[in-house]
Amino acid sequence: MNSLNIRPFAGLGAEVLDVDLSVPLDDAGRKAFIKAWHDYQVLVVRNQKLTDPQLAAFSSNFGALEHAPVSEVLKGNEHVPGSPHVAVISNVRVDGVSIGGLGDGEASWHTDMAYIPEPPPGCALYSLEIPSKGADTWFTDMYAAYDRLPDRLRRRIEGMEINHDASTTSAGQTRRGYKVVTDVREAPGARHPIVLRHPKTGRRALLLGRRLHAWIVGLAVAESEALLDELWTYAVVDDRIYTHQWRLGDLLMWDNRCVMHRRDGWDPQERRILHRTQINSSQVF
Repeated sequence: MNSLNIRPFAGLGAEVLDVDLSVPLDDAGRKAFIKAWHDYQVLVVRNQKLTDPQLAAFSSNFGALEHAPVSEVLKGNEHVPGSPHVAVISNVRVDGVSIGGLGDGEASWHTDMAYIPEPPPGCALYSLEIPSKGADTWFTDMYAAYDRLPDRLRRRIEGMEINHDASTTSAGQTRRGYKVVTDVREAPGARHPIVLRHPKTGRRALLLGRRLHAWIVGLAVAESEALLDELWTYAVVDDRIYTHQWRLGDLLMWDNRCVMHRRDGWDPQERRILHRTQINSSQVF
């Protein structure tokens, strides 16, 4: 495979057509996927039939995989049995116990795991069960967010860092072992520069992480809140958004360094099961 059949979307992202991800990629195919990922930031591959080992094998073309994160609010069920690199995202409960994380509510705009020192550079989601409506996943372009900043704002934030709160999930749940944050300056988490330079494309992107409990290090709380509010006005602009409406067999992959995403909620009586992989930051595509 020397090239991919790609259909770009109007604003952000692209669909990769006519490919079976259960078949191992050769080196040319791997490089073609990496180029497309860098070019379009979000890739969609429809109509896949993947086992968990096949999902992990495809994802590992782009770097070593992280083990599934420890469940944020549950006990156990952190990964698919026998596939430690595949996490379960689901609202399904069996005998009163959730089989996966994040439930069925809305998830706010966020960068995956910005609250750790080295967030995953890329992530993938594969759909096994989906509700009849709702649960769309939205992406926004953080290259465009930075490009839209006025010069005065670029100069102001140069060298500044945000502390990214680790105590709550993007669905607003308090993580196991954490206390409710009452002072954003004391929130647990990792600190990252507001401006990220992508290590492969060289382009600059805003790294805002998540709005809840964020704090710009060194600023008074009121000043930090005002500056964050201003930055967020540039983060979500309609002409650089992709809204993914899920179908069975979708494989959705995104560059976590240059997009943020959010999720719509859905009827809790309807089941949704997605399996997720993420690339380890030690090997970057």
